Amino acid sequence: MTHEWETPGLTGENRLRAHADLTAFGDRASAALGRREDGRGFVPLSGTWDFALFDSPSRVSPDLLGPLAPERRWEQVAVPHVWQADGFGQWQYTDESYPFLVDPPHVPALNPTAVYRREVDFDALAPGDRRILRFDGVETYFEVWVNGVRIGSSKGSRIPAEFDITDAAVPGGNLIAVEVLQYADSTYLEDQDMWWSGGIIRDVYSFTRPELHVEDVVVDTSMDDRGAAVLECSVRLSRAEADLAWRVEEPSGSVIASGSEPAVDGSVRLRRRLDDVAWWHPEHPVLHRLVLEVHDATGGTTEIVPVRVGFRDVRIEDGVLLLNRRYIELHGVNRHDFDPDRGRAVPLERVREDLLLMKHFNINAVRTSHYPNDPRFYDLCDELGIMVVAETDLETHGMALVGDIAALSDDPGWTAAYVDRIDRHVRQIRNHPSVLVWSLGNESGWGRNFRAMYEHCKELDPRRPVLYEEDRDAGTVDIVSTMYSRVSQMDDLGSHPHPKPRFVVEYAHAMGNGPGGLADYQAVFDRYDGIQGHFVWEWCDQAVRAVRTDGSAEFLYGGDFGDRPNNGSFCVDGLVLPWLEPSPGLVEYGQVICPVRVGDGHDGSLVVTNRRYDSTLSGLALEVVDSRDGVAQRRCLVHAGGVAPRSTARIALEGWRDAGGRGASGPLERTVRVVVEQGTLWWAPGDVIGRYQFAIDPLSADAARGGECDSPAASLPVAARGRRTPPTVVERGRDGVEISAGGRTWTFDPVTGRLAGASIEGRPVIARGPRVRVWKPPIDNHARLAEEEWRPALLDLFREDARSVTWRSEGPDAIVEADVVVGPPGRAYGLRCHYGWVISDEGAARLDLTAIPFGGYTGTVPARGLDLEIPSRYRNVSYLGLGPGENYPDSRAAAVRGVYRSDVASLQTPYLVPQDHGARCATSWVRHTDDAGAGLLIVSEPACVWSTWTWTGEQIERARHLDELPSASAAFTVNLDQAVLGLGSNSWGAEVSETYRTRLEAFRMSLRLVLDEGASPREGGRP
Repeated sequence: MTHEWETPGLTGENRLRAHADLTAFGDRASAALGRREDGRGFVPLSGTWDFALFDSPSRVSPDLLGPLAPERRWEQVAVPHVWQADGFGQWQYTDESYPFLVDPPHVPALNPTAVYRREVDFDALAPGDRRILRFDGVETYFEVWVNGVRIGSSKGSRIPAEFDITDAAVPGGNLIAVEVLQYADSTYLEDQDMWWSGGIIRDVYSFTRPELHVEDVVVDTSMDDRGAAVLECSVRLSRAEADLAWRVEEPSGSVIASGSEPAVDGSVRLRRRLDDVAWWHPEHPVLHRLVLEVHDATGGTTEIVPVRVGFRDVRIEDGVLLLNRRYIELHGVNRHDFDPDRGRAVPLERVREDLLLMKHFNINAVRTSHYPNDPRFYDLCDELGIMVVAETDLETHGMALVGDIAALSDDPGWTAAYVDRIDRHVRQIRNHPSVLVWSLGNESGWGRNFRAMYEHCKELDPRRPVLYEEDRDAGTVDIVSTMYSRVSQMDDLGSHPHPKPRFVVEYAHAMGNGPGGLADYQAVFDRYDGIQGHFVWEWCDQAVRAVRTDGSAEFLYGGDFGDRPNNGSFCVDGLVLPWLEPSPGLVEYGQVICPVRVGDGHDGSLVVTNRRYDSTLSGLALEVVDSRDGVAQRRCLVHAGGVAPRSTARIALEGWRDAGGRGASGPLERTVRVVVEQGTLWWAPGDVIGRYQFAIDPLSADAARGGECDSPAASLPVAARGRRTPPTVVERGRDGVEISAGGRTWTFDPVTGRLAGASIEGRPVIARGPRVRVWKPPIDNHARLAEEEWRPALLDLFREDARSVTWRSEGPDAIVEADVVVGPPGRAYGLRCHYGWVISDEGAARLDLTAIPFGGYTGTVPARGLDLEIPSRYRNVSYLGLGPGENYPDSRAAAVRGVYRSDVASLQTPYLVPQDHGARCATSWVRHTDDAGAGLLIVSEPACVWSTWTWTGEQIERARHLDELPSASAAFTVNLDQAVLGLGSNSWGAEVSETYRTRLEAFRMSLRLVLDEGASPREGGRP
């Protein structure tokens, strides 16, 4: 028996032909407001539905779809939803694999199938009116029934489907029933990297159309050689004879063009040239309105259809993509439709928050990976100014696992299914100015079906360019694109320009702590005009929030639901955490694509580059602060508005004000913050959208790079000194060696030579002394290194073994020295280390560490340095280093050197899979204190990479979910590293660049540790 849901050539039954998203109104007042809910005969059908889930469509009785259904207990669900989010069926996450035996077009007989039922009242229709039922998205195959009459069916989960239900609906009460199958032949074309789920995922509603109505509208705009706008519009009407009145309105409502055209065989075409229009651009997304009024033979108005129009011109000339005949670059992200509570049934407000956050961090483009979005998504992109690479709902990635990713893409039996998807996609959203580029799909190989898609796309929309990454050299499509090309590869591609524009549609895999290397990528993108689009993978972590009975939440990923096969936490790979908290990676990305670049003019001025493409820097200012060791000396504010697009200018620094910094003598650094003066929907006045820092005297070159600092900072907190008393050395046998001075006591283990602890008047300040280590809990981007190189080399088992330990008094100081070897069991490599401790008569300690490698290990290591533990009451932190946020060697463009204050809890980055986090590079000193101001001051010479964790490294590494970490800890772990490995993005993508690799090499560290009774630090201004 052949089922409709296993027939690729049948993409739907009785479904109306796709058309532009239109809302028709019955009067001008409603049309002026333009709200969907005010449209003719609009009836919202989202909300509560009766629901039942079966394990197979074969178990669904036809009676359940009609008004005479037998008595049964129905569940209640709120549509839109995915039923897994409501506790029905099972979540499953795979990156590539289909969730069932691969045998296209067949799917399992045990195929989760839901029945939805809802009663709704409809008003009586006016003569000639038709009632339409619309579904904006249903996963995966569905059939529609009204009052027991089968209306039709549809495939294509993320593409709207409309049905004419006029003949089945009646005035008054009606029963609408929908049967939804999770799997169908179309599932073979929807194998995107995401959760498998089922349900009515987007809005459902009904509306009416008069007998004479607009069936479709196609709007196209362009710029002629004199810079005027050309508006072309094609309108298809439901009847051959009619008149169409039209007008074009500015945002203010002023009419700039109007007319009336008679229909010819049901079609109206108009072409008008308009001077001096405001153009749509992501930097100023001006939207006009084209208002269409349909008049019948009597002159009466049957409906009014407003269409938002953004005047913009998209073309490729000489291998360059142009917007409004000017160069443009798309600084983008890949965005899946996902909400932690509702899966792909994403509330519109969440979509809006996503887009506003993108704009806040300077992102101007989004690739709708890997399917069309809610129709209102494109409205928001039009309004906010976000360019869209509109991707078709098509991916057959799982076919690669059975030998041929292109098996369906080159099979003529699937051509209709492929073409249907691009047809409906283009017809629906081609009027949106934000849609700049079409994408034929993702990771499906290449074959005849993609050529057919391209040709059909060009028939529907000749002007917009088309891309598809697996047309490797763009032999057919208009834009050549790659995925996960390394920096060196992109540099090579840029230096050998392709005749067509180039995009990298996925790069910088943002899984866990990362991605690293964004600044290196951006330097290449900026170097070559031929590279015009880049899209970080991906926008947000796709984790499912599970709320416990006590109200606490855990975030789950593949395998947490007993789902097999699964790809684990590979879905947790976003720039944004599930609750929309920006990750450090997003902060870094926002910096490298900042629209303003600032450098030192070396003559008391700033060199300012406007990286915008069509507007000045109006509304932005530059806040300039000169500092020494984080202590602000003077500051001024200058305006950058006059710099023209894509140009550079010098701006003189004037109006300096004394910042009050006194006593600082370190090198002078200039910090420039790009601040918002005029607020927008995504920026508030005072928001910082970019940061730059550079040396302005020769001594500060290292500091400007965030590198090592050769002397203690002048902003160093002033710790209360201990009483000057000669150190007393007390040997307590096996219990340790105690050295006391100035009310401080330092206890050493006589066997290992390690500092066992330190206290003030018996109050512990150091719970465990520093120890050399090269291991840290691996980040996702280092998982391959950890499994293939580090764990086989037993780097996680490096342990110290003392060779000699001595102690003595020497003048006013006490000396403890230990020679130790650090290495793994069963191997003959590691580090030979010398700890040299000096305890002064004030009770402060200095540690000089040298480490020399031995043996044959020459690979990378996560870090080279020390860690120690302090009691958790010392939760307040101040430091001089790079900040304010987390930063690593290949991810610190957004960080500037200064004095920062925080608390330990705020230093933790809540990656859903616990891993190394929280580093601050170029840290010269860090001070931990309790609420009374007592604690520990650590000064590092040269500067180090510092982090403090709430947990131990072992606890972090053992936990697979954030909620598995202890809620409280008796001690904090303080990490002081001479070097740490860069992040890279090799969870899927680029390895750590050689520049940022850390190996088992010789190193030295010098630390001064001061046990502080509680003194106020010298105030350092914000740098």
